[in-house]
Amino acid sequence: MAAEEDIGARVLVPVGESPTLRNTVAYAVRTARERAVDAGGDESATVHFVYPALWRAVEPTRAGKFEQAEELLDRVELWANEDLGEDETESEPPVEIETAVVGADEYLFSPADFARVLVSYAREHDLDRVVVDPEYQPGGNAPMLRPLEYELTQSELSVEEAPVERPTRRGMLVGRESLTQYLLVFGASYLFYLTLGGFSGAFDVVTGAISAGVVTAVLGKIALKGKPNLRRLPGELGRLLLYTPYLLWEIAKANVALAYVILHPRLPIDPKMVQFEAAVWNDLPATTLANSITLTPGTLTVEVSEREFYIHSLTESAREDLFDGALERAVRFVYYGRAAARIPSPKERGATSEDISEASNDSVVADGGIDR
Repeated sequence: MAAEEDIGARVLVPVGESPTLRNTVAYAVRTARERAVDAGGDESATVHFVYPALWRAVEPTRAGKFEQAEELLDRVELWANEDLGEDETESEPPVEIETAVVGADEYLFSPADFARVLVSYAREHDLDRVVVDPEYQPGGNAPMLRPLEYELTQSELSVEEAPVERPTRRGMLVGRESLTQYLLVFGASYLFYLTLGGFSGAFDVVTGAISAGVVTAVLGKIALKGKPNLRRLPGELGRLLLYTPYLLWEIAKANVALAYVILHPRLPIDPKMVQFEAAVWNDLPATTLANSITLTPGTLTVEVSEREFYIHSLTESAREDLFDGALERAVRFVYYGRAAARIPSPKERGATSEDISEASNDSVVADGGIDR
């Protein structure tokens, strides 16, 4: 919580749908005006309501999601003007209201990613304070990740949580919205166990149920972000069944190509670390693509940062296949349908197989990332 003397009149407020958004808006504009009054008119008052995008620039449904974001920002601006109009007097300084959507061209995964684009926006517009809605959780709530408010405090900005009344949470440990999510994780874990162990008897059935229960209890809120879309799920599962033999075929071809290289007397390898921006978004598609690249001999996913994939490739042909985008296109087909599969490949989008291994032989740092 920021100290009273540190509270500035130039405020940034990240916004998203939440039950406490309305009261957070009121608190932000009220304190901005109060701080401007305390400064004796020497400090201008402005409040920027910023919506971090939860979609990507290449996402087929981005137009509809952008419209929803604009509608929410229009609603927030209306609330702010209402609050300012109710308390406005001739002696009080005006408060400027601005709205914006940020991060639409980036892959925002963790609270640290959201904090980065918000801090960048604050610096660009000379804002000195961030008011965080206590119920705002961009991109979901993963227990393993530090919250947005903590990530924002790592900057020079003054950060505070709006002291608004939060809704009372009652009900079962697993609510209705998360019940489907837990059941899907349990079902997938149970089926995977039985597929590996066999359906031979009661022992497998019982131990599979126990194992799936443990996995669900530990990873139920992490394995899937948010409530699954049951309407899209059957289509995704069907396309995943088509993707599996395709991936196996790509793995088999890569094995043959790599065996040729290994058995060749001259051992014609050309190892390089390359990077490219993948046209995938959200956690599960990015994870699927990263693992598919790793499973294909000759390429290894070292790191995924935003939409940037850092890949170690063993041969020139492996790099060519990577930038031709066949795996990326197949993954988009699984999660977004046939229309998304027609998005241009990395090579067609102008991506280049930038060699980042020659710049520094020590580019792989101790924590497993790339020193950029």
